[in-house]
Amino acid sequence: MSTDEAAIPPSTRTRVRRVPQRGQYDRATLHAILDDAYLGHVAFADSEGVHCIPTACWREGDHLYVHGSNGSRLIKLAARGEQVCVSVTHLDGLVLARSAFNHSMNYRSAVIYGAFECVPEPHKITALDTFMEAIAPGRSREARPGNAKELAATTVLRISLDEASCKVRTGGPNDDEADMTLPVWAGVLPMALAPQPPIASTPHIATPEYVRQWKTAAGRTK
Repeated sequence: MSTDEAAIPPSTRTRVRRVPQRGQYDRATLHAILDDAYLGHVAFADSEGVHCIPTACWREGDHLYVHGSNGSRLIKLAARGEQVCVSVTHLDGLVLARSAFNHSMNYRSAVIYGAFECVPEPHKITALDTFMEAIAPGRSREARPGNAKELAATTVLRISLDEASCKVRTGGPNDDEADMTLPVWAGVLPMALAPQPPIASTPHIATPEYVRQWKTAAGRTK
């Protein structure tokens, strides 16, 4: 069995309890959800209370990476190895049922528990190049790399995917049998994050191939 196919044994924190049949624990599903994400939300607690901060994220292997300023509250706490919870959600559709209480949403979500660790200096540049490639394949070979001052002011963190689970809903409405004859439209209003035409800030520079293909790209490539 490959790493992508292997199941992640659910912990007491990751086991899906509400509608458990929607829970998925295989790495292939987890990786696909994370690879479709540009943003994740990191929840943590400190002396001032509980916080949930949106931040850019990317996956490499069996770790999820984030980065930020050394002075960030999130980064400083996470770099100490404090427990966090990271979540990623994609909304795929609004599900309209015949009754108000059976309305739902189609979604793909992932939750990761654990502690971040700092990516050591020799691997920081490589990790940030991977981030550039996650944004736009080929970009890391064109953009100016971070200089010594910028790299020194930036912390790159990663968290293992060994304690994680996914929850996914697909399909149409689940109406009660008694409501099936109601004269009410039912179905799904699909939703998707779609690329739009690029807006150039450098009209005097030739548009790279990966930018020209942005609007017609079928999906992200990592």
